[in-house]
Amino acid sequence: MFRKGRLDGPFGLYLPSSFYEPSLYVVKAMFILDSDGQRLVAKYYDETFPSPKEQQSFEKNTFNKTNRADGEIAFLEGMTIVYKSSIDLFFYVVGSSQENELMLASVLTCLFESLSHILRKNVEKRSLLDNLDSAFLVMDEIVDGGVILECDSQQVIQKLNFRVDENLLSEQSVAQVLQSAKEQIKWSLLK
Repeated sequence: MFRKGRLDGPFGLYLPSSFYEPSLYVVKAMFILDSDGQRLVAKYYDETFPSPKEQQSFEKNTFNKTNRADGEIAFLEGMTIVYKSSIDLFFYVVGSSQENELMLASVLTCLFESLSHILRKNVEKRSLLDNLDSAFLVMDEIVDGGVILECDSQQVIQKLNFRVDENLLSEQSVAQVLQSAKEQIKWSLLK
């Protein structure tokens, strides 16, 4: 793997370009599993695990390695995995083996804090299942195609609240139009 003679790496060793080329594509996957290791929410951002079968196998291996561990980071199948558990949920953010663990941990923290706020501090399976759409929106606000967009949970929450407010306004407008139409029909029938 290493070739002597070039001073690209430490101690005059040649390092392949993949070791030191920076990339915006930091996150390979984010997923949330229940206490049995079953997938609740998952987003994969590249072809490292192309089929659902391979994804579930990776998730099961990850869960088996981390569900009894007290750590916050694991290395498995050439991947760096940061994780956190809460009541009956396990949160995971996956990057390549060269990725900075602190970057991945900041994504994980943002994911957990954003969901905690949206679920009103009730971060458990039942509550998450009732709000799956919000969980996917949170993931989409944090990472897009493997690129980290946001690591501040307050910014994510603010963006999502803005979208919710827009939807409420449009729903309210439709309701107002329907009410107005009902009143006009009622008055035309009374004449």
